[in-house]
Amino acid sequence: MSESKGSILVADDEESVRNLTSRVLSKMNYMVTTAKNGEEVLDKVKNRSFDLLIMDIRMPKLDGMEAFKTLRSDYPGLPIIMMTAFSTVETTLETMRLGAFDYLTKPFDISEVKTAVEKAFSSRLENDVPSDAPKHASNLHMDSFVGSSPLMQEVFKTIGRVSVSNSSVLIQGESGTGKELVARTLHQCSNRKNKPFVTVNCGAIPEGILESEFFGHEKGAFTGAHNRKIGKFEFSDSGTIFLDEIGEMSPTLQVKLLRVLQEREFERVGGNEKIAVNVRVVAASNKNLRKSIAEKSFRADLFYRLNVVSIFIPPLRERKEDIPLLAAYFRDKFCAMLGKQPKKISQEVIEVLQNYDWPGNVRELENIIEHAIVMGNGQIILAEDLPIEIAPAPKPQLSDKEGKPETLRAMVKSLEKDAIAATLQKTGGNKLQTSKVLGISRRALQYKIEEYGIE
Repeated sequence: MSESKGSILVADDEESVRNLTSRVLSKMNYMVTTAKNGEEVLDKVKNRSFDLLIMDIRMPKLDGMEAFKTLRSDYPGLPIIMMTAFSTVETTLETMRLGAFDYLTKPFDISEVKTAVEKAFSSRLENDVPSDAPKHASNLHMDSFVGSSPLMQEVFKTIGRVSVSNSSVLIQGESGTGKELVARTLHQCSNRKNKPFVTVNCGAIPEGILESEFFGHEKGAFTGAHNRKIGKFEFSDSGTIFLDEIGEMSPTLQVKLLRVLQEREFERVGGNEKIAVNVRVVAASNKNLRKSIAEKSFRADLFYRLNVVSIFIPPLRERKEDIPLLAAYFRDKFCAMLGKQPKKISQEVIEVLQNYDWPGNVRELENIIEHAIVMGNGQIILAEDLPIEIAPAPKPQLSDKEGKPETLRAMVKSLEKDAIAATLQKTGGNKLQTSKVLGISRRALQYKIEEYGIE
């Protein structure tokens, strides 16, 4: 007899369900123990270790939901598959919110149980990517600067060198690469770290009030100016001001910013008093500012004032060797934030992530890992937990069961059937969403479902 694949406790008040489930799982080479109510479940779990619990919700003495809540508190690492013949939205939401691995509705096909069990055990595998990232999401921003690639090592070196100076810095890179993180790191590594760090998004503030945001205004300077306002430059005195999306600044304000950089003083809007400031300016742009200069939309003299030191952050697609570390960092961060048990990342997921081009860069990776943490039920992040847009497409079957080459028509149909089935599973059976993802009409989708006999 081959070695057992693991131990499973099956709990149901119906003897027929216990016996059928036990026979099926035993044939799959699992060691199965049964219980007929919640009290027996708690007693058995207390006295021995199980790899998985499959439990009915409605049982006598102590029902499955109460037992589930107790087990979640006392044995948080035990995967639990809940099942019921009386499914409601409330019970489904409650069990999944509390951390059930899966939720099966009776009567169910035994293949559903097999699939859920196999998924649960695959989630317990240990051959995932180890975490070299910080263990707590509450660390300083510098801790989330993750990367071991040569390109990022050069970025770190430049930050280290320039942080001890007061020189202006221009950070360039695509959206989502972490330009603000570089600016914060520069500030935290400088002798200004205990002084203000002020951020201004030049592309998010309406042009009409941007000058007031920068330099402040005096009472009565314009309609609605009922009180004196301190601007960002004055507020950041002795500290650092970060001018994000500097390429979006109007030509008029570019002139005034240039004057501040040259003279280190300014006047509030509507005022005559010269206000001197000691501020380090760090600017950032996802635009090619040299091209903007050629197009006459950005001043060359301001560019050279800002570009004393230039830091270019490479896009994620050019440093894919950093993806495992970044994914592990975000995994730990969101598990802590969401109160989830620590998860592992399968090698298959890492391969999927490294084969993607990341138009949204690190910010997109962060969002995708958060999605996987929220949507995944097991202790390991699987490829199916990833969003549809980056999940691996089903592989076409190139031959039939007898090993004979299939016709092109048969191959296309097989691929089409697999794609529809996989997308339906991803969307939870939502046909409208599935049709949108596949780029076909809902009527065409329904026809294909009937043609292929997809359940």
